[in-house]
Amino acid sequence: MLKVVLLGTGGMMPLPDRALASAMLEANGRRLLIDCGEGTQVRIRACGMGFKAIDGVLITHFHGDHVSGLPGLLMSMGNQGREAPLLIAGPPGLVHVVNSLRVIAPELPFEIMFNEIDPASPPPFACAGLEIAPFALRHGMPCLGYRITLNRPGKFLPEQARANGVPLRLWSVLQKQPSAEWEGVNYTREMVLTPPRRGIRVTYATDTRPTDSLLSAAEGCDLLIAEAMFGDPDKLERARESGHMMMTEAARIARDAGAERLWFTHYSPAMPEPGLWLDAARAIFPAAEPGEDGMQIDLPYVEE
Repeated sequence: MLKVVLLGTGGMMPLPDRALASAMLEANGRRLLIDCGEGTQVRIRACGMGFKAIDGVLITHFHGDHVSGLPGLLMSMGNQGREAPLLIAGPPGLVHVVNSLRVIAPELPFEIMFNEIDPASPPPFACAGLEIAPFALRHGMPCLGYRITLNRPGKFLPEQARANGVPLRLWSVLQKQPSAEWEGVNYTREMVLTPPRRGIRVTYATDTRPTDSLLSAAEGCDLLIAEAMFGDPDKLERARESGHMMMTEAARIARDAGAERLWFTHYSPAMPEPGLWLDAARAIFPAAEPGEDGMQIDLPYVEE
């Protein structure tokens, strides 16, 4: 199961009832944070979550509403006695930006491991037990979206293990590691398991115009979390100029990608009631939902 929590759904500036856009994903007790704007640690606490289990922070880009909360979060982690390293990943310039923010949080009892990602050829990586595939977005500065997968191993088949002559003592071992040796013979995971089963896939993208890379990353995902800066059709030109999406544009991506669900986020401060524009989006993609601060879901594995 993969738990997804929308910590905040606002863009540009926090409002009294709407924090800046960020999300937390949790699997098997480990957590992954996406973006960290002003006040993110307050939203983490408000959603009943802590900081110690956060293994990594994914930054989409370096506008203040996505990174200005990092110093406070890092200091809170340190004050709680964190010693385990923390991964922070993001576009080129990540090390400079984070170290500049750390002028007000200079001493930490844990190491920060940086992963600067080239948007032109972003390699996948792993964190918090999740597979993370970054992809380039189209905004006014280098910006990344993230496709996050909780992989699922194959199903254990005792009859297959017996047929392959795998010793009983290695059955549980090969469900946890790729291979094992016994009495000079090497046995592999494929001898006891079916091929890997479909995992759980979440795609997250804010601050972008519609792109082929987003369409590809959202293909077949269980949940697409996409920005909906504007809803009013009259704001289309403004969206194009500022590098943002309309609710209807995000809905088309979800439809064309075959996503299961769509949550809107990153609303303009000038759009206090996103629900006013929901009917037009649902006419394109019926499973669209207006994201709200604190909204969460437990995504189960899907049996094929």
